[in-house]
Amino acid sequence: MVSLRDDDINMVFHNPALLSADMHNNLALNYVNYFAGVNYGYAAYGYSAGEIGNFGAGMHYVNYGTFDRTDELGNSQGTFKASEYALNLFYSRSFLDSALTAGVNLKPIYSSLEQYSSFGLALDLGLSYYLSSSLTTFGLVLKNRGMQITSYTSNRESLPFEIQAGVTQGLAHAPFRFTLTFQHLERWNLSYTVQDDDLSFSNDSEQSGFDRFADNLMRHVVIGTEFLIGENFHVDLGYNYKRRKEMMVNARPGMVGFSAGFGFRVSKFHFSFGRASYHLAGGTSHFSLTTNLSEFYR
Repeated sequence: MVSLRDDDINMVFHNPALLSADMHNNLALNYVNYFAGVNYGYAAYGYSAGEIGNFGAGMHYVNYGTFDRTDELGNSQGTFKASEYALNLFYSRSFLDSALTAGVNLKPIYSSLEQYSSFGLALDLGLSYYLSSSLTTFGLVLKNRGMQITSYTSNRESLPFEIQAGVTQGLAHAPFRFTLTFQHLERWNLSYTVQDDDLSFSNDSEQSGFDRFADNLMRHVVIGTEFLIGENFHVDLGYNYKRRKEMMVNARPGMVGFSAGFGFRVSKFHFSFGRASYHLAGGTSHFSLTTNLSEFYR
């Protein structure tokens, strides 16, 4: 969500322009139980320096686990591990009476896969604009501008550049917030065909021109809503059309593409849990703990 303006430091990972003075001394710890024994996590901290701007730091890691190492004949030669790390260095500053905020995220990235390693440097640039009169927030972010500095082999790979935009609408007299996020705006056509088995993920042969247009448009859209039950509890729902179209099994589509979660506050801590359905084989579980360190020495 690149347009959800809140005091949650986790939002800054998606758009550095969402970093605000409200996140001063905020600390977040996250863990995700992914597929096939893969685990990843994220930790972040925010600091406000007044008129100078807002600063933050975060660390993102992925642990792929332990693999069996074999030679070309299948003989065991022990095991090896694979992991990746990305440091996040945030900065943001507000303009126009804090309505407009610009932010940047510098990301040194390190990857280690068996005996191969790679290092890269990426940059996220973001904007956020808030209309207090209508409770509307707009967000725009350019992600992963940069390069692979050292590669696994002799060939360098490009970084996954992406443009995202979004709008979040709050309601003055109802406890809801609605968010539309538009992904992969750097490329219009997100449909594709698997040539090996003649399986098309866009069904171009069966769709009219308008249907193909609507299908491709929806692949750019992610929908989210929040139900805010007081100040200490919320329920979240999301829908990713692109994920559903690409990952579901037609005979048993289930809840692929949908996500749900909730969060609640107990004393000085805020706990969140989310579940995202990726495939008939299962989904991912997300755990988050946030707190404001200032509350411990008031």
